[in-house]
Amino acid sequence: MPHMNGVEAAMAIRALPAYAQTPILAMTANAFDEDRQVCLDAGMNDHIAKPVVPDRLYETLLVWLERRVN
Repeated sequence: MPHMNGVEAAMAIRALPAYAQTPILAMTANAFDEDRQVCLDAGMNDHIAKPVVPDRLYETLLVWLERRVN
């Protein structure tokens, strides 16, 4: 993203009342526990490390889509 990174974007989205409950998933090559925690602290709901394992991505998306429906 040209003007902000994913952490900044998540924080900006969380600051908008209409999007406070919108699931945000990080997909990043930064796969250390500390990197995951930065994403969660910024308001993201989950973290998927690259290289992406398609089955893991699909499973994670289903979890958050089902939570949003319920």
